[in-house]
Amino acid sequence: MSLANTTPQPDADRGRARHEMPDELRADVRLLGEVLGRVLTESVGADLLEDVEHLRALTIAAYEEDGSDAIEAAEALIDTFTVERAEEVARAFSCYFHLVNLAEEHHRVRVLHRREAEASPDAAPTDSIQHAVETLRQEVGEEETARRIAGLEFRPVLTAHPTEARRRAVAAAIRRITNLLAERDARLGGITLADNKRQLLAEVDGLWRTSPLRSTKPSPLDEVRTAMATFDQTLFEVFPEVYRRFDDWLAGDDAGLVPPRVPSFVRLGSWIGGDRDGNPNVTASLTKQAAAIASEHALHALEAVALRLGRALTLDASTTPGSSALEALWQSQRLLAEDVTDEIAQRSPNEPYRRVLLVIAERIKATRLRNADLAYDLADDLLADLRVVQESLVAAGAARAAFADLQQLIWQVETFGFHLAELEVRQHSQVHRETLAEIAEVDSLDDLSERSREVLEVFRAMASVQARYGVAAARRYIVSFTTSAEDLANVYTLARHAMGPEAPLPVLDVIPLFETFADLQASVDVLDAAITHPLVQERLAQTDRRLEVMLGYSDSSKDVGPVSATLALYDAQSRIAQWARDNALTLTLFHGRGGALGRGGGPANRAILAQPPHSVDGRFKLTEQGEVIAARYGHPVIAARHIDQVAGATLLASAPSIEARNSGAAEEFAAMAERMDEVSRERFFALVKSPGFPQWFAQVTPQEEIGLLPLGSRPAKRGLSINSLDDLRAIPWVFAWSQARINLTGWFGLGTALRAVGDVEQLRRAYARWPLFATMIDNVEMSLAKTDDRIARRYLALGDRPDLDALVLEEMALTREWVLIVTGKERMLANMRVLGRAVQMRSPYVDALSLIQIRALRGLRRPAEPDTTLDAEAQQAADERVAKLQRLLLITLNGVAAGLQNTG
Repeated sequence: MSLANTTPQPDADRGRARHEMPDELRADVRLLGEVLGRVLTESVGADLLEDVEHLRALTIAAYEEDGSDAIEAAEALIDTFTVERAEEVARAFSCYFHLVNLAEEHHRVRVLHRREAEASPDAAPTDSIQHAVETLRQEVGEEETARRIAGLEFRPVLTAHPTEARRRAVAAAIRRITNLLAERDARLGGITLADNKRQLLAEVDGLWRTSPLRSTKPSPLDEVRTAMATFDQTLFEVFPEVYRRFDDWLAGDDAGLVPPRVPSFVRLGSWIGGDRDGNPNVTASLTKQAAAIASEHALHALEAVALRLGRALTLDASTTPGSSALEALWQSQRLLAEDVTDEIAQRSPNEPYRRVLLVIAERIKATRLRNADLAYDLADDLLADLRVVQESLVAAGAARAAFADLQQLIWQVETFGFHLAELEVRQHSQVHRETLAEIAEVDSLDDLSERSREVLEVFRAMASVQARYGVAAARRYIVSFTTSAEDLANVYTLARHAMGPEAPLPVLDVIPLFETFADLQASVDVLDAAITHPLVQERLAQTDRRLEVMLGYSDSSKDVGPVSATLALYDAQSRIAQWARDNALTLTLFHGRGGALGRGGGPANRAILAQPPHSVDGRFKLTEQGEVIAARYGHPVIAARHIDQVAGATLLASAPSIEARNSGAAEEFAAMAERMDEVSRERFFALVKSPGFPQWFAQVTPQEEIGLLPLGSRPAKRGLSINSLDDLRAIPWVFAWSQARINLTGWFGLGTALRAVGDVEQLRRAYARWPLFATMIDNVEMSLAKTDDRIARRYLALGDRPDLDALVLEEMALTREWVLIVTGKERMLANMRVLGRAVQMRSPYVDALSLIQIRALRGLRRPAEPDTTLDAEAQQAADERVAKLQRLLLITLNGVAAGLQNTG
């Protein structure tokens, strides 16, 4: 297969910039394309390869030129395919995208390794922790910088939102192929190179033969296990490795000899198994199971490290005597398990550190196995033992042993505890109100409906998880669609009903989630009332007045459009941050961002640096979901780089120069922002509030069919009626528009807003001076680069609303025009080499899948007129054809998601 042998050469008239592919990446893509071509020929036949190549040539021609004739020829070719052949072709292109994606990731790792090898120790990248620290030292001094480092927090929260279209089996195959590709960088030759090629063929053959579709929707526990794979493969090792590199840089020549100055600043959170908003599959029992699975993985990993460290720490008592505290620890261990300690003492008669650590490993194992006699009660007890060992080593002059692998283990325990991730519960405020109303009407809690009993049971589950793994394991309770302080108070009332009048409540940090435009505007008033609640005041006193507030990017964008949502979120953050300072509260804003640009996606470090003054203050928390988890944390090198960038931006955001820049720009361009907000919202409403818009949306996108795709355990709808979009989840809203190659949720209304401002010099000045505006423009540019008006027209033709078609296409053209005016570019992505290359390399092949998807949609959208003359056999044949078209559509959904690399 020669899918990679021709890189599309974009035509300048179509506004696309040309980006050359590095030779190493080109060679990898060509190799994988050839391997895939051979696999297709061997498994199906040369005729399949010919069809794929013919379609590929046509879509490349259409991409390079004005292309209407070539697109029509491509459609005509697809119409000649049987449904079975169309499926084979779609699967071939989907496989190609997986291979290109892994090749690009591998090349990125290659480049990062090379940069590190060639980098000067004194020249830190501008988006790194080192650069942030250097800037802070210049602006606030050494002492204040050290204080800010000590308070640094990064809290990524893994969610089960169904935006990862790949099966876990496909992801595993991709990892194996990536490893084989990496082997080739070692300059293999002869028999070894031939064996590598044989294995590549076998793995790509397996990838081709693996169904791209799950046979069933994953359960919430399946989603938990998927997250555990990320922990096992990267996160457990990467987080402390980032701490180590940062600390070594701070220590300089003293690295390894002095106590660490870098705290364990990452805390992993998870909604997987805890988020029940709209997901009836998440029950209290399942929440406890999710916590147990996570703990099993954490304890298994800690046990392995402690055992390895114990075996290696063979320091003799004559060279490194133990302290009195170490001896006391050993004696307490002997009292716990004399048989275990006797056996270890025999193997390590004069090695006090080795024997203590081996017993620590046994105790971690006992904690995992629930052996009460030997188990630790809490992770803090384990940390206390490890610090006794560390302090004894320092006192004995063995600082390098104290601050090497032992410090890594301490960081890992601090980061993950016995719970691995802080499990967060989320539920809709309306569910709470309805449950309390039902409680008021019944004589006994036993008389409640099943849903209301389940609402109460979750508080008992949280108490159980806290008792077993520690309070940090499950203390956050997020209230979706918070509209009043009463919505937060209701959580405490429900908890008291659940636990009874005498039992203590679980520790609760009740977090408001402001999602809609109206809720964002009312946020400060809600918070002001909430902190007068006695239980809130009590909890604030316990936490040194720490408060968390969550902001929803998805629903606000669906509510008022991307421009107004962006400005409303900035305004809300600014007001909440000032309110927190006025009330002496330590605020953490929790950003409910998605992977797609319509859900607050885009580079996280740039977004952090665009936030209002005092809204970050060294603390950043966000949701990580779907394909974003794999992209950011799937490879250890890329994960380390991502954490470095985010942590650096989190520190730098509070630099006086950054805060002054952001506040000054927001003030300077306030009138412009107000005009953009007003005009863009009006334009957005003109579309989404048009009569019949929901029905039209369901016709011109695969929105309805997305619900058939077994992406996740969560339903795609909150009981959606086709007459309303209010209950449509933001993820399928974004996913559907991206599949239709329109990406409307990322840009609609911006072109009209920019034109309304009209002052080009002012707009360019804002682009240069105001990070929020620049980030919005750049994100829209990325979103528009993945749109295609010719493909979009074919999706829009599936509906019968030329007025709405025209509105979408006019706004697309207007936004593209004004983004280029503001940025001063001649073509989209002209100075974004890596992203531009990725879009250029994939777009023609995404076009091919889109055209196959349109064929499937046309077949499914035909009015189904009942035909009573069909006999049973004919009716069965008709039903089978519909089933085949649905399967074809679902395969293209997977393929387009892989090609665009963001779904929701």
